[in-house]
Amino acid sequence: MTEPRDAAERHTPVMLARCVELLAPALTSPGAVLVDSTLGMGGHSEAVLRAFPEVRVVGIDRDEQALEIAGRRLGAFGDRFTPVHAVYDEIEDIVHDRLGLAAVQGVLMDLGVSSLQLDEVERGFSYAQDAPLDMRMDRATGRTAADVLNTYEERELVRILREYGEERFAQRIARNVVAQRERVPLTRTGELVQLLRASIPAATRKTGGHPGKRTFQALRIEVNGELEVLERAVPASIEVLAVGGRIVVESYHSLEDRLVKRAFAAGATSSAPAGLPVEPETHKPYLRLLTRGAEEASAEERETNPRSQSVRLRAAERLRRTPDHLRRRAA
Repeated sequence: MTEPRDAAERHTPVMLARCVELLAPALTSPGAVLVDSTLGMGGHSEAVLRAFPEVRVVGIDRDEQALEIAGRRLGAFGDRFTPVHAVYDEIEDIVHDRLGLAAVQGVLMDLGVSSLQLDEVERGFSYAQDAPLDMRMDRATGRTAADVLNTYEERELVRILREYGEERFAQRIARNVVAQRERVPLTRTGELVQLLRASIPAATRKTGGHPGKRTFQALRIEVNGELEVLERAVPASIEVLAVGGRIVVESYHSLEDRLVKRAFAAGATSSAPAGLPVEPETHKPYLRLLTRGAEEASAEERETNPRSQSVRLRAAERLRRTPDHLRRRAA
């Protein structure tokens, strides 16, 4: 098992200083609570715990291995750190019911696959090394990537590859997957990579990066229901914020960023019908955007930390209670 110092060495948190800077105004009051919704190996949480001695961090992750590693790393902070094994769209239940809190002052989401999951070969997230076709963030439950490839109908495979991977050759790949599984089921990432190389024209492979990149992303998103979870999690996270609380989200592909942008824009825009002479209080925006569009990592960070190359960071502050006609609190 990886030791705490190894976690720090293996994982460099993306846009760490900027995340802390954006959260800081909400974390200065005594008793402030930050929910790190995607704890991973705990890099962002460690920085917050060190920077704000009075802050408590609740770290959520569906990956039990990540919770164990982060728990060791953050153990020195005692009861200021609380690990929670869950999916982050459960944030309202976690904050209100499990922890008994009325609200929190900050929420951080660092989306996508974690460095831990990519580094652990047997998890099957990486197309660079042969491993079982798993890709589950929580290995105790749910379908695997092999299940998807070997049981989904061809048209569903095409849809997943196009929507989640933006794969130009989705039809050809899906057809070849179906033909392959009729002979023998796909069980290894190496088998899938070989199939993808045969499915994507050589000219495209020379200029389009690794042929497995888009398909592996699409499968990972499908296996873990990532977009459905995110679509529920962003409004739920806004709901647990106290007035003056802040939410920071780091996305790594356009599908994620689009969902975050939409939720933030809805909160930062008046919901009053056009043409009213006076804007009713209940229709005023309940969020203030803290970034101009989506921020990117600096050129220096992109050079030293490859994972930062595709990051898009957005942040918002809660101004008031969400109007009743717009609330999306889970039943």
